[in-house]
Amino acid sequence: MEEKAAIVSLAALAQPMRLRVFRALVGAGPQGMTPGALSAMLDVPASTLSFHLKELTHSGLVTQERESRNLIYRPAIDQMNDLLTYLTAHCCQGAACEMTVAPGCTTC
Repeated sequence: MEEKAAIVSLAALAQPMRLRVFRALVGAGPQGMTPGALSAMLDVPASTLSFHLKELTHSGLVTQERESRNLIYRPAIDQMNDLLTYLTAHCCQGAACEMTVAPGCTTC
């Protein structure tokens, strides 16, 4: 991952509502969520949610797909993992570090 892409991703997550939206999508996993489900879960107005989803999509951390009449938003797990790799690339003074995965996580 390039530095510029990392900055865009981190900037997208540096806002409380976007971080909540992203975490909700990561929790939903590959099946993703509709804006309506996200709005209800996070108790946020649709117009506000739309703005934040646009920013997360622009950053590459979230993807959008149309399934019949619904828009489905999913976390871009590869992009998230690339960001984590970028952030930890120089960890432990260049020695290999062991990253732990949350127990039961099937998308990590």
